[in-house]
Amino acid sequence: MQKLSCFKAYDVRGRVPEELNEDLSYRIGRAYAAFLSPGRVAVGRDIRFSSLPLTEALTAGLNDAGVEVWDLGLCGTEQIYFATSHLGLDGGIMVTASHNPPEYNGMKFVREESRPLSGESGLKEIEGLAGAGEFPPASTPRGGRRATDCLEAYIGHLLSYIDPRVLKPLKVVVNAGNGCAGPVLDALERHLPFKFIKICHAPDPTFPHGVPNPLLPENRQITIQAVRDNGADLGLAWDGDFDRCFFFDEQGAFIEGYYLVGFIAAALLAAQPGAAIIHDPRLTWNTVDMVREAGGRPVMSKTGHAFIKARMRLENALYGGEMSGHHYFREFAFCDSGMIPWLLVLQSMCRTGQPLSALVRERMERYPCSGEINRKLADPDAALQRVEARYMAEAVAADRTDGLSLEFPDWRFNLRKSNTEPVLRLNVETRQDPARLKAKTDELLALMT
Repeated sequence: MQKLSCFKAYDVRGRVPEELNEDLSYRIGRAYAAFLSPGRVAVGRDIRFSSLPLTEALTAGLNDAGVEVWDLGLCGTEQIYFATSHLGLDGGIMVTASHNPPEYNGMKFVREESRPLSGESGLKEIEGLAGAGEFPPASTPRGGRRATDCLEAYIGHLLSYIDPRVLKPLKVVVNAGNGCAGPVLDALERHLPFKFIKICHAPDPTFPHGVPNPLLPENRQITIQAVRDNGADLGLAWDGDFDRCFFFDEQGAFIEGYYLVGFIAAALLAAQPGAAIIHDPRLTWNTVDMVREAGGRPVMSKTGHAFIKARMRLENALYGGEMSGHHYFREFAFCDSGMIPWLLVLQSMCRTGQPLSALVRERMERYPCSGEINRKLADPDAALQRVEARYMAEAVAADRTDGLSLEFPDWRFNLRKSNTEPVLRLNVETRQDPARLKAKTDELLALMT
């Protein structure tokens, strides 16, 4: 099998045209069709200059294989998830590189019911077929292409998660990062009492304010400043295809995604107690605590959207959350949405009359965390072995769901390797002990050399 460098663990992503180009996009369309034999497939794209020509080539490949393409045009990844499920289509493909630099592009794939295609569930087979580039003649007539607009139904679904009667006219900074979130925010705005202060709002392939990746501290300042300058109640920012949402409190402080997982879980469990809630192994204590207090059942899953979604279906989980800003919902075809989370958070702020800082402060004090720290190493395995040798004997619990998680009476950590590069990712948390958090984080980093 020819190895294609743009095929990753969960999606396709690479430089254009060196790693991903129109010829390969055509072959990916043919390969996707050969692997799944779909009749109707949703296709959408982000704002990048290369997205339209790559989408045209992908569509031609699908059409030549007899597939009818339902074209959503410019949209977010979650709109592909929604359309695939809502319209009962046989699959969906989003052309996007999300938060990567402008010279990159990629694709995200789902099959029927918006079930993910990843390296362990079909993506390797599609890579092999695309690499070989040899396809039999289609057994059906050439497929067609129809413009598809699901926006009204999608907006209606998003609004179904909240009670508009409790909402108040809060002032909210919304930073779309010049990606695809702007048009959806405009559509939602008509149904909400919030005053949106829009920055980096218009989709713009030049990304004049930088790549839309709010996880980078240098990309947060524009949102922080807008919150402070406007006296806003909340700041929100999205990545390019808006499947992740990031929060800033009324003082402009960035809120770690970890604390939102337990918060959103508790909000949903109020109406459906007893449900399963999925979380990843990186940071866990706050989530487990809040889920149990709210009457839910916490279930740990390996990190990554394909693993989370599979476990959610297995458990029929109400919600799943990752500290990276991905939030998954049972009623959203078990998929991740960057729009539902902030609607739920704003509803809680309106109901309680409290700012976000007050709603999360006690949890942050109870379980302070390091946030994810990445270290590029020549030999990640050797560093992992050093850490294990140093701490295993004194740990009260060990788990290898994803990397190495070791737990002690008053602190814990997770250390895991990247799927795609020689990097170790470290997360540390303690029980109400910021000094120990710093000391243990420094200790671990010293071993990761």
